[in-house]
Order: sequence, then C-alpha cells, then structure tokens
Amino acid sequence: MEGFGSWSILTTNFLFVLYMALAGVTFASILHLVNGKWRTQVRYFAVSLYSLFPLALLLLIILLVFGDNTFQWLPHSHDSEHHLNGWHNYTFLVARQIIGLLIVAGLFALFIKYQHLAADDNASYAIRRKFRNIALLIPFFYVCYGTMVAWDFEMTMIPGWHSASYGVYQFVSMFHCFLALFAIMLYALYSSGKMTNPVKPFVFNYLAQMMLGFTILWTYFYFTQYLIMWYGRLPEEIGRFHAMMQHELAPLWWTFLVLKFIVPFVSFATWTPNRHNPKVIVTIATCIVVGTWIERYTWLSGSVDPQHYHLPMTSIFDIVVTVVVFATAFGIVKWTLNRYGLIKA
Repeated sequence: MEGFGSWSILTTNFLFVLYMALAGVTFASILHLVNGKWRTQVRYFAVSLYSLFPLALLLLIILLVFGDNTFQWLPHSHDSEHHLNGWHNYTFLVARQIIGLLIVAGLFALFIKYQHLAADDNASYAIRRKFRNIALLIPFFYVCYGTMVAWDFEMTMIPGWHSASYGVYQFVSMFHCFLALFAIMLYALYSSGKMTNPVKPFVFNYLAQMMLGFTILWTYFYFTQYLIMWYGRLPEEIGRFHAMMQHELAPLWWTFLVLKFIVPFVSFATWTPNRHNPKVIVTIATCIVVGTWIERYTWLSGSVDPQHYHLPMTSIFDIVVTVVVFATAFGIVKWTLNRYGLIKA
C-alpha cells in the first residue's frame, strides 16, 4: 500500500493511452454519423491512434498482474471484517477487463477496415451500409466500456462509494482530453509541413468549438455529481470529495478545475478570435491535457489515506514510468502515420 501513490501514476498513464485509442475511432465514427463534411480532413489521423491498443493491453496486463498495488481494496478482500460485493470479485474483474478490451479493439478494427473500403468511390451499397451500421455501434461500445473502466479503476477504488453519473463524468472528461490532444497533434504536424495532405485551417476552429462544448459538458457532470452529494449531506459519498478538495490533494484538485474549466471557458467563450487562432487553441488544449492527467491521478490516489499517496512527479519512479509510456506511445503513433503515408518520411 505504501507504493500506491506511485503505482497510481502507471494506472493514470494506462487510462490516458486507452482512452486516446478509444476516442480516436469514436471521433471518426461520430463525424461519419452526423455527415460532417470535414471528416475527410481528419478521420485517418484520428483512427491512427487505434495503434495504441496493444500498448494499452500491455499496461492493463501489468496492472492486473500486480493487482495488490493497483487496487487499494484488493489486499483486504479476504479479510473477514471487510465484506465486498460481487463487483469486487477479482477474477470477475480481470475477466471483464481483458474480454472487454479485446471486444472493443476488434470492433474498432472492423470500423477502420470498412472506413477504408467505403472511402473508395466504387464501393458498393452493401459495404457503405455495413460501414454505417458499424459506425452506429462505436459510440454505444465507447459508453458501455468506458463506464466499466471508470467504475473499476476509479469509482470503486473505495468499496461502497457510488455515483450514478461517474461513468459519464469520466468518459466525457477523457473525450474532452482527446479533442485537446488531437488538436495539438494536428497542429504539430501541420506546422512542421510533414502532412502529405495538409488539413485546412478551419479544422482548428471546429476542434476549438468542440473543446468548448465538452468543457461545458464536463463541468455539468462534475458539478451535478458533487451537488447531489453535498445537498443531500451524504457523509459516505461527500467525504471522498472533502478528502481531495480540502487536504493534501487540494492543490491538484483546484488546479485541474482551473485548467479544464476556467481557462478553456474564459478563453473560448468570451473571446471569439481565440477559436480561430491555432496557437491559442494549442495553448488551451495543453492546459486541458495536463488538467485531465492531474484529474485522473487525483481521483486514483485520493481513494486512500493521505499517508499512502504523494504529489505526482516527485519520485524517480513517477518520472521514468511516465516518460517511457508516453515516449512509446509517441513512437507507435509516428510509425503508424508513416506506414499509412499520412506524413512524409
């Protein structure tokens, strides 16, 4: 348990890698379903993040093998004085996480395959119809699988703690982060001149508008979840909020609130030109990405007594693990972009 704070760094990085793989394909499917005309500009870049699934699977296996470090409740699960419900059965948890990831990865791979086939001008009606049907399933599986991940890796870290909106709170937050990271990715490639088919500048404006929309949506779920527990004066539920908002993790809590709500809302909602300036958009997007990482770590490490966690990036383990995971992710995505001719070698 003493290493739970550092191990939470690895869990946080796993959630980041997993959701970037999930959200990239989900984003492409949504643009297709709403017939977004700009989807042809970005869809192949978005689905390139699917290549992170193998890394996510590797990190998941590591987390599950070292379950006593990953889940703070597991070492006490066999104690007679700690009665846990069926959802905390570890065999069931391992099975649903592995099977769930493989099912989602398979479905998302099928979407990418048919996206390529349907893009051909000579594609048959049957192929286009099948592609649409697969696209319809993607958001559904993103929501269902994302809810399971949110419950297993964050909400139920404190057995008995429950929030009816926690699943949507987390996967909306991570999609918010994806939009920001995707804007940074596109701008880096665009400004470097490495895109074989450069995106049009209006794409950054569209992403900024979506970031503003998801900023408001995330804030709604954030506040709704807290308000119900605060107004109802539910000591079991509100205690977790107070532990993070008023004690050692308070600086992290208020930092991610500023970075994910105050900064993007004030910047995008009050000054329209900011939504048309790629440099400003990338700056705000960076705040959202950093804020989301801090948010995930805060919820994870805040599930235990303060003596068992620490501020992130204050140990060699934290830094090395984070650098290795994100350097590997960067290398995988760059290799994928090169392989499919999306960027110049």
